[in-house]
Amino acid sequence: MPRVLVSDKLSTTAVQIFKDRGVEVDYLPDLGKDKEKLLEVISQYDGLAIRSATKVTEKLINAATNLRVIGRAGIGVDNVDIPAASRKGIIVMNTPFGNSITTAEHAVAMIFALARQIPEANASTHAGKWEKNRFMGVEITGKTLGVIGCGNIGSIVATRGVGLKMHVVAFDPFLSDSRAEELGVDKVELDELFARADFITLHTPLTDKTRNIIDAAAIAKMKNGVRIINCARGGLIVEADLVAALKSGKVAGVGVDVFEVEPAEQNTLFGMENVVATPHLGASTAEAQENVALQVAEQMADYLIKGAVSNAINMPSITAEEAPRLKPFVKLAEVLGAFVGQVTEDPIKEVEILFDGSTATMNTRALISATLAGLIRPQVADVNMVSAPIMVKERGIIVAEVKRDKSGVFDGYIKLTVTTEHKTRSIAGTCFSDGKPRFIQIKGINLDAEVGQHMLYTTNADAPGIIGLLGTVCGENGVNIANFQLGRNRPGGDAIALLYLDAPFPENVLEQIKAHKSIDSAKRLQFDINAM
Repeated sequence: MPRVLVSDKLSTTAVQIFKDRGVEVDYLPDLGKDKEKLLEVISQYDGLAIRSATKVTEKLINAATNLRVIGRAGIGVDNVDIPAASRKGIIVMNTPFGNSITTAEHAVAMIFALARQIPEANASTHAGKWEKNRFMGVEITGKTLGVIGCGNIGSIVATRGVGLKMHVVAFDPFLSDSRAEELGVDKVELDELFARADFITLHTPLTDKTRNIIDAAAIAKMKNGVRIINCARGGLIVEADLVAALKSGKVAGVGVDVFEVEPAEQNTLFGMENVVATPHLGASTAEAQENVALQVAEQMADYLIKGAVSNAINMPSITAEEAPRLKPFVKLAEVLGAFVGQVTEDPIKEVEILFDGSTATMNTRALISATLAGLIRPQVADVNMVSAPIMVKERGIIVAEVKRDKSGVFDGYIKLTVTTEHKTRSIAGTCFSDGKPRFIQIKGINLDAEVGQHMLYTTNADAPGIIGLLGTVCGENGVNIANFQLGRNRPGGDAIALLYLDAPFPENVLEQIKAHKSIDSAKRLQFDINAM
């Protein structure tokens, strides 16, 4: 009988689900806070069910000699070392949609609290002051609500804003015109959102692109008296810049549920009367807590008893019978999606995934999910193979699947074509006998290129001197080129280069290359080769 440890506070109904499914369970909800004790006992368990209190570090994973699955009741997996778990063959699951409505409602509650200064007025009234003239509020009807990130949670907030008769503008790189129209929002660029919004609410994951998305420069572009809400992730806002804007009156109020450092026992925002602060309560309702707990128990039990995998962060949802044959092509699909996702900045309108030869007979649903997860992961860090198709659909992106019999020299390959408002990109790849993914065509140019952890991709017109240019710029800046691949469609036509590097390509060197008149475009690429 498989054995599961519940080391955080989960619903007792979830504990019963484990028992009913034939899983032995130890419910020790305070153990997650005791790192040494947890380290001592973790080797006894096949599964670990957690919320946010338990920190699953590489050290803990290395001690978990029998652990097969980690289940996170909730969406965020910041407290789990996923690469370490992947290397140990441990599946990490989450429950991506169990608390969406709850989090969205908390953001809406913040809007009302800021508009009417409810927390301050409540404290004043309890103190017997009756300061009616002090708390002059503003109506939200007719005001403009700016939603940064219009995915699962952001779209719920947007529709609630529309229902409250607000004008809603949204910024999301993956939001299509049709999805925006369906939601009843105006799709805008970020600077326009800053300029138009009376209230700004954040609903985006914390990535390299979104970190500090609101800083002093961004605030300077906003209306005087803007109110800002963050119920998404700490680190999206530069807190010191926010404090300065509050003191100057540029920002009239802030509602914040997340902080750069949590638990936030001290913070520069604390004590300011125009700040409503809550201790990461976005998912804290009885309904949400129950939903995510029941979901994680069902998912973990299904895997431990039946081998079924769902809502996995680091593994596709496939059966045990399919896994040996499908796994290399799942990684290939992720790599193809990640390549295009990293080089595409415009909103994606259409995606076509072609399965040629042997790949057409595989579980293409898993391969499509893997492709889409790789495609949008540069923008949505928490995406997995289960949530990716839903997120893509929510953004109005059209996905087409094409299957055909073997048409070339390869037994089977996958070709991804992505269409934006301005251009179409395509890339194809296959897996050789070693099971590792290979690029066989980029931008219509045939080549044979392996996948590297750190790469530079450039496009240019085929002309003498490009190789020398890239080598010279890299050499002068101390960037070592480990290997490279070149390709062109015809003499004097379009050409591409792939450089393999020992470390991420420096931003200042990238700008030098992009500035050269011979280079059409240059992009840094990064892939998780440890999982291949």
